[in-house]
Parts: sequence; C-alpha cells; structure tokens
Amino acid sequence: MLLFRWLILLLLLVAAVSFMFYAGTGQFRFRRFGLLILKWTLVAAFGFFAVLILERIA
Repeated sequence: MLLFRWLILLLLLVAAVSFMFYAGTGQFRFRRFGLLILKWTLVAAFGFFAVLILERIA
C-alpha cells in the first residue's frame, strides 16, 4: 500500500516536470505527455482508493 502511494506521488511529479518543460519550451509533446501521465495516474489512484473504501464498508 505504501509502495502504491509513493508510485502515485512520483507519477504526479513526472507530470508536473513535464508541464514545466512545456512552459519552458512551448513544445506540445511535453503537454501531451504530462496530460497522459496525469490522466492515468488519477484513474489508478481513484481505483485504488475505491477498493480501500469498499474494503472498509464490507
């Protein structure tokens, strides 16, 4: 569980760095990569925490 939380944090950091590269260079590939990483990180995080909540309920 701790490993998954660290993985989510690191992926969010990668997305933030990608957005900083986009802001610095103006290249759209960095923005596209950052949005892709952010989208799938949030999907995985919501799924993970939904499983935790369902375990508490059951």
